[in-house]
Amino acid sequence: MEGFLKGEMERLAKGRTEGLIKGCPVELVKGDSGDLGRNLALFSYHFVGVGGIGMSAIAQVLKEQGHTVSGSDRNYDRHITPYVFSKLLSQGISLHPQDGSGVNENTHFIVISSAIEEENPDIKKTRLLNKKIIKRANLLAEIFNHKYGIAIGGTNGKTTVSSMVSYILDYANLSPTIIVGGCIKNYVDKVHLGNAKMGTSDIITIEADESDGSIVSYTPQTSVITNVSKDHNTIEEISKMFVTLSENTKKLLILNADCPHLKTIHFKHKNIVTYGLHNGAAISAKNITYKPFQTLFDVNSQSFEIHLPGSYNVSNALAAIAVARSLNIPDSKAAVALKQFRGVQRRMDSIGEVHGIRVIDDYAHNPEKVKAAIQAVKLHYKRIIAIFQPHGYGPANFMKEELVDAFVTALSSQDILFMPEIYYAGGTASKNISSADIIQQVNKAGKNAFFIEKRDDIIPIIERQTHEGDCILVMGARDYTLTEFCEKILQGLIQRRVSKNYGSQ
Repeated sequence: MEGFLKGEMERLAKGRTEGLIKGCPVELVKGDSGDLGRNLALFSYHFVGVGGIGMSAIAQVLKEQGHTVSGSDRNYDRHITPYVFSKLLSQGISLHPQDGSGVNENTHFIVISSAIEEENPDIKKTRLLNKKIIKRANLLAEIFNHKYGIAIGGTNGKTTVSSMVSYILDYANLSPTIIVGGCIKNYVDKVHLGNAKMGTSDIITIEADESDGSIVSYTPQTSVITNVSKDHNTIEEISKMFVTLSENTKKLLILNADCPHLKTIHFKHKNIVTYGLHNGAAISAKNITYKPFQTLFDVNSQSFEIHLPGSYNVSNALAAIAVARSLNIPDSKAAVALKQFRGVQRRMDSIGEVHGIRVIDDYAHNPEKVKAAIQAVKLHYKRIIAIFQPHGYGPANFMKEELVDAFVTALSSQDILFMPEIYYAGGTASKNISSADIIQQVNKAGKNAFFIEKRDDIIPIIERQTHEGDCILVMGARDYTLTEFCEKILQGLIQRRVSKNYGSQ
C-alpha cells in the first residue's frame, strides 16, 4: 500500500489491524451470524470539487462502504446544476461552501483533483490543520489495485466502453464495482448520478484517465486501449503512458486495431487481443447497418444491436465484447446486455426531436471526437447545425490547429458552425485565445462558421434558421449546463412550432 495512506491508517486505527476488504481502506469483521459486521476502521473524506464527474463517483463508492464523506464545489456555491448536489445529499454526502468550513479536526483525508489550486480556501484550511491531502487519482488507484481491475484507457471512447463493459458484467451477474467518467443511463435514478455503483464481487471497472498522467498508477488484470490522439498531451506523451499501462497489466491487453497510432507503438505484452472494423482484428464486426440511434452488426455468428449511432460506437461495442469474452461471458449474453444498454448521458444523447429537427447533446471536445460526432450524425440528417463550446483556454490553445482541421474536414458546404466563448471554470487560466480565433480560421477555409459570444444568443438564430431534416449537435466538455442549453433549444423549437400553428388557425 502506498505510504501516503498506510501511515495515516495505522495512526488513525490506533493499533487495530489494518484491513483492505474489496480494495478500500476499511476493516471488516464477521459478526456472530457470519455476516459482515460493523466497520472498525472508517474514515472521514472531504472532496474539494465533489461535483466533478470523477470526484463524485469515488465519493459515492466510499459513502456506500460506510465512510463519512463530505464535499465542496464552486458550482454548489453558485447554485449551478443543483440536481447533481441534491443526489449527493440524498446519499448522505454532506456539502459545504468552498470557504474552508468543510475541513475540520475530524476530517482524516482531503481529496483533490489536478484542477484544484493551492489558493483554494479548503486547501488553505487543510494546510492550517496539517491534514493529509490525497489526489483523486491516487485514491482511485488505492481502491482499484487491490481488486480484480479492468481499466479502460484511450483518448476517445473510454467512457462509453467502460460503461458498456460495466453493464455487460452487471447483466451477467458478476456484480462489479463501477467508477466511470459519465452517467450510465441504466443506473440514473432520483438518488444516483449513474457514474458509480458498488458491487459485491472483487471485480472493478474504471475509466483510466491519461489527461493528468494518473493512468500509469493502475495495475489492472485487463486493460483496453481504444486509441491515441492529441488531447491534453502530445501523441508521444500519451503513447508513453499507454506503454506503461500495458507493462502494468497482469493478464490481458486489448487494443483497437483500427487506430494508426497504436500500430506504431511496440507493446511487449504477451497476451494481446485486437478488435476493429476492418480485416485483421481478432474481433471484428460484419454486416453493419446504420440507422438513427440504432446500429446492427454481427460478430462471428452472433447478431448485435446497439442504440447508438456511428461506426465508432460499433468499435466501442467490440472492445466491450472482448472484455466480456475474457471473463467467459457468452456473446449471446453480451448481445442482450448491449441491446438493453441505454447509453451514457452527454454521449450522443438525443434530447428530442421537433418537426423533424433533432437536438443531440455530446461530450465531444477534442478534434477526433468532434470529427467522429459530426460524421456519425451526417449519415442520417440533411444538414448539421453544430454548436461547439471549447472546454478551457489551455486546451483550446493547445489543439487550435487540429480543431480547425476537424471542422473543415467534417462540415459540408451547407452545414453551420456556431461557437460561443470558451468555457471558463474559474482559476488562474491564461485567457490568451478566443473562440473567435478558431472561427476565423474555419471561415477562411470556406465553411459557414459564426462566433456568438453569449451562448444563449444562439438560440433565437437557430429557431429562425432550422428546417425539417436538420440536426442540432451541441458539443463540449466540463460544463454540466450544456445539457440545459440543449433543452432550451428544444423548448424554443417547440414554442416556434406552437406559434406557427396558432398563427395558421
